[in-house]
Amino acid sequence: MLAAERRDHLLGLLAREGKIVAKEVAAGLGISEDSVRRDLRDLAAEGLCQRVYGGALPASPAIADLAARGTLTPDGKRQVAAVAAALVRPGSALILDGGTTALAVAQALAPELACTVITHSPVIAAALLDHPQAEVFLLGGRLFKHSAVTCGAAAVEAAQNVSADLCLLGVTGVHPQAGLTTGDAEEAAMKRALAARAADTCILASSEKIGTASRFRVLAWEDISALITDADPGHPVLEKLTANGVEVMTAG
Repeated sequence: MLAAERRDHLLGLLAREGKIVAKEVAAGLGISEDSVRRDLRDLAAEGLCQRVYGGALPASPAIADLAARGTLTPDGKRQVAAVAAALVRPGSALILDGGTTALAVAQALAPELACTVITHSPVIAAALLDHPQAEVFLLGGRLFKHSAVTCGAAAVEAAQNVSADLCLLGVTGVHPQAGLTTGDAEEAAMKRALAARAADTCILASSEKIGTASRFRVLAWEDISALITDADPGHPVLEKLTANGVEVMTAG
């Protein structure tokens, strides 16, 4: 089989099965595992898969910078945001992550809602300027310009001094095996620090993130209260998560 044919085969397998197991592919094609791993390295370099131990998973398209992510499924993000915003009760304290879906949540909050919003995103804080009843606490630290959020040791330390009723957290990948993932190690650590300070944590994940994976794990499934998504409830990934006891809240 030619290299181009192997590439097409691997991409087709990834689309159908949601994963590639190098040993199984090698046995099925009658080639060495080294050949499969080389192909996967090439695909990963093009952003077409996320390599994991023993094979690969679909790569998330949501690892681009903030401006580029804003063009991905805007309607779906608004639907997710509407469900998430309805969870914020008057008088409650909310930890709101950065990112485009979290920004949609900030914009979906009723202007007259009296609440406290804690965020490490200057973009989120600015979006709440026209919410006169919302008390906004902006956590400082090193600005990670890719996602327009603060992270690093100073930001994690600041997060450890707050507490909230609810944390709404974004991720770039949602996969039954890889879990909840994102593309930067420090950002993943900051997300864990934020989630640890809330009574409940809900994950915001628009449909393009379902069934994909990024490099760094954020949280285990048992650490969250629910997953909020606009993906079809019949999506095989959501069905698997529900069967494993994860609460899935679908929008739209």
